Amino acid sequence: MKKVLTIAGSDCSGGAGIQADLKTMTAHKVYGMSVITALTAQNTTGVTSIMDVTPEFAGQQMDCIFTDIIPDAVKIGMVSNSGIIETIVGKLTEYNVKNLVVDPVMVSTSGSKLLSEKAMDVLVTKLLPMALLVTPNIPEAEALWNMKIGSKRDMEKAAEAIFQKLNCAVLIKGGHLTESSDDLLYTEEKMIWITGRRIDNPNTHGTGCTLSSAIACSLANGCSLEQSVKNAKAYITGALNDQLNIGKGSGPLNHMWGLT
Repeated sequence: MKKVLTIAGSDCSGGAGIQADLKTMTAHKVYGMSVITALTAQNTTGVTSIMDVTPEFAGQQMDCIFTDIIPDAVKIGMVSNSGIIETIVGKLTEYNVKNLVVDPVMVSTSGSKLLSEKAMDVLVTKLLPMALLVTPNIPEAEALWNMKIGSKRDMEKAAEAIFQKLNCAVLIKGGHLTESSDDLLYTEEKMIWITGRRIDNPNTHGTGCTLSSAIACSLANGCSLEQSVKNAKAYITGALNDQLNIGKGSGPLNHMWGLT
């Protein structure tokens, strides 16, 4: 059985973060493990409180995993301060981690910055360049590119600029565009649009976490990067199309939609 590690925050309501990641891993029939970077009190209506773990404790969790059950792929989500990011970077280097997918949780859906300037700098200069793939949504890609994105042509320009900046593959998620839900994968070899129909579903809590985890699962199973992204896109489409409706706000996906 292949093993996949998520390094991210906890969502007590189960729709995002490590809970969404572990559900995604189970649905993909891999063995899921987690390093918790923060505890959050949240539900479908919003986040009430966040409590970070210490950098030392984050490092201890990583040591326990990498000295016993070595992951075949790693996904990183919420890393909320510079100390934790520095520790993660050190451990990733120490254990020579491959197949690293980073979902750069930098900007909220409403457009608010979720990281301090110092944490943002460490994320961009030290962690993201270690990745095989980074998966920003449009607000996050705007923050990395320092320009607004309003069209698919803008996404292409942003992807090229981010690739040149980070020297790793980039998947810009197009869910914030109004005319489509197409995603753009930019690698050293090519640029490819991963097309998908827009699904009328307001319950999208945890889609970014889920997509990056699904990509990591396919990478662990030996798929190419392009095929891993396509597999994850199909998985997300099915989870959205299932129309699960839980909670009073923007609810979660049905991560188990494909299981019988």
